[in-house]
Amino acid sequence: MLLGVAGLAGLLLIIELMPRLGLVDERFLPPASRIMAALAEEAASGAFWTALSDTLVAWALGLAIAVAAGVLAGLVIGSVPALRALTASTVEFLRPIPSVALIPLAVLLYGTDLGSTLLLVCYAAFWQVLVQVLYGVADVDPVAFETARSFRFSAWARIRHVLWPTALPYVFTGVRLAASVALVLAITAELVIGSPGLGKEIAVAQASEAVPTMYALIVVTGVLGVLINLLARTGERRLLAWHQSVRGEVSA
Repeated sequence: MLLGVAGLAGLLLIIELMPRLGLVDERFLPPASRIMAALAEEAASGAFWTALSDTLVAWALGLAIAVAAGVLAGLVIGSVPALRALTASTVEFLRPIPSVALIPLAVLLYGTDLGSTLLLVCYAAFWQVLVQVLYGVADVDPVAFETARSFRFSAWARIRHVLWPTALPYVFTGVRLAASVALVLAITAELVIGSPGLGKEIAVAQASEAVPTMYALIVVTGVLGVLINLLARTGERRLLAWHQSVRGEVSA
């Protein structure tokens, strides 16, 4: 943690010195002190907190929908070998399509409303969860699964006691990856489409040549990304404290 703080302090020092020493034009990269002052001004305004709330709502809703759909689809597809073979090529075709390529479709369907952001966030985050769940289901020990079947476990009992504990670490990995991707797409949608949120405020600041404010809002998005990643990792460690991978990480 100390090294991380030292690295951040070093970065702020570089940003402070570069424009003051004439290495970069202050119009394009203001000193860190001006950026922090602009950040304090933004934090004192209600519009900033409204934009932050809009971004977090879009992120949370999109992530929740993507996780629910990804887990359900992954369990169903992964549990049926024929279905997994049938959908493999479709998944590999759709997964690499960048969500930003769907921006024209999102605007056509929802305009600049929340629905446009949700469409992009859900599409991007869904594949992160689905692929990880498929990996988790494929990692289930077939001997354990057949043993449960021979003991006449119901389909639900096999999923609950055999499949789910094995797939759960993969699910959390997918959720952690999807959380970061969802934030990136939420900001991107707001920036490009003009949906309410931090991305829209960044675009407005750039268009009005309020450069320090623009950088201040970018800093906020970076802080959000760090907090979301820390929250996801903390939740993963606590909920998977029983799993070997987490126990090994803690003991190390």
